[in-house]
Amino acid sequence: MSGRIAHWDDVSTRRGEEGHIAGTWRNLTGRASKTVGLKRITIDPGMWSTPLHLEGAEEEIFYVLSGSGISVQAEPGEEPTAHEVGAGDCLVHLALENAHTLKAGDDGLDVLAFGQRHYAGGVTWLPRAGVAWLGDTWAPVGAEADAPWPREAAAGPPDVGEVAARPQNIVHVADVEPVERETATVGRRMRDLGRAAGSQRTGIRHVEVFPGKLNTAPHCHSAEEEVFVVLSGSGELLLWEREGGTTEQPLRTGSVVTRRAGTGVPHGFRGGEEGLTLLMYGTRDPNDICFYPRSGKVFFRGIGLITRLGQPLDYWDGEE
Repeated sequence: MSGRIAHWDDVSTRRGEEGHIAGTWRNLTGRASKTVGLKRITIDPGMWSTPLHLEGAEEEIFYVLSGSGISVQAEPGEEPTAHEVGAGDCLVHLALENAHTLKAGDDGLDVLAFGQRHYAGGVTWLPRAGVAWLGDTWAPVGAEADAPWPREAAAGPPDVGEVAARPQNIVHVADVEPVERETATVGRRMRDLGRAAGSQRTGIRHVEVFPGKLNTAPHCHSAEEEVFVVLSGSGELLLWEREGGTTEQPLRTGSVVTRRAGTGVPHGFRGGEEGLTLLMYGTRDPNDICFYPRSGKVFFRGIGLITRLGQPLDYWDGEE
């Protein structure tokens, strides 16, 4: 599959419950994505999302859809600290920087969790449970073996003390300066949440697409995989097919679009009558090459060069 459109109401759910941890999980990208993934976690009131954990290789970004709670973070060897979070907040957790988890307030907490997929070398450390986690396997760290979540439950919830001032890796969408652009075909108001919160390997942007306009110039990537989530409004996903012409697929609040790298099929989003608000998530691969079908431009991302290469040729042109 080169990608898909799903809706978060149609995705199957699973419960994660163990001691102080309780929530409902939805895998919004599933096998449609390869190098990144997206899950929705609806945390029960007063409960925790996951064990306090530190990712060894994967950068994670969280976006709060609704509710309230606290983000708990701990640098290696330091005591955990707590920071208030609510709807519209974006949290970035770099690999090997800090252990983290979330606790819901009295009204629960609903978050989107974006992350990379490193099938080799992506070790997760649970410092309180004393477990190192790799895929579906785990190993004890200085203790007898047992499954990770039961060990975390036995350790009990983290003691985080008083709520502290928010660190730089938490930003609210309204506090990030927007960049607006409107042309004959493109109309948007964009906030770069990822860079504002310090992301490095991945990025996330909050984009308001104006009615009847595109979010950006249609394009396709050679190495960057992207995931899009419709937060509000309606519109269409436009695909520029190889044989010419475009196809349109309707979108609404809760639609999730996965676009794999290397499909050769450019895409764009057009706002409906009331506009379209998107979260746009992707990797930052310096080897990526981006092609723009309307203008014939090619963007070599690693060196920051945008150029035109001339007329496209058949593989056997001049070779017969």
